[in-house]
Amino acid sequence: MRRSKTAWVAVVLAGTALGTATAAADAAPVTDARSTVRNTAHTTACPTGWGSRDKTRVAGTTTPVEDVRTGRHACFDRMVVDVPGAKAGRLGYFVRYVDRLHQDGSGRPITVGGGAVLEVRVAAPAYRPATGAATYPGRVGRPLPDVDLTGYRTFRDTRFAGSFEGETQIGLGVRSRLPFRVLALDGRVVVDVAHSWSATR
Repeated sequence: MRRSKTAWVAVVLAGTALGTATAAADAAPVTDARSTVRNTAHTTACPTGWGSRDKTRVAGTTTPVEDVRTGRHACFDRMVVDVPGAKAGRLGYFVRYVDRLHQDGSGRPITVGGGAVLEVRVAAPAYRPATGAATYPGRVGRPLPDVDLTGYRTFRDTRFAGSFEGETQIGLGVRSRLPFRVLALDGRVVVDVAHSWSATR
């Protein structure tokens, strides 16, 4: 069943401090999600303090989603939802661990592989609001197009859950319940999931 707007607001109020910290991190530079990090002999210091609790940012845009891509990094795996032309301040999201992914509107359960499932909602449609024409070729219940997770340390599966009432919903299967962060930047929303709970790799 679709989450009510009242529930959305309650989540936001409960996580105000967390949202503020996430917004401050939004200015951090982000590398291309398609870049691959090679193993090195030295130890890499990894970010800490992300946690695994729900992360929310209230905003919205009618600018549509056009692509979803992933990349491997030294400390985390990354998923990027591309919303070309949207300003960071207009990009909202709601990302959380769920026991099972359910499609918005229909309530249909969608199976996502992995030891844990992140539900990723971006407050942008995957269609043109004026015409209803799809802007992203994802099919409900199927893996994300052109996303290959071979060799990833954290990501295990992706599933498109559709776009309903201006929100695009994705299921991201990960190895286990691990820390994650979400960044809203110009033209994209970034979800990074750590390889481990430790500060080094």
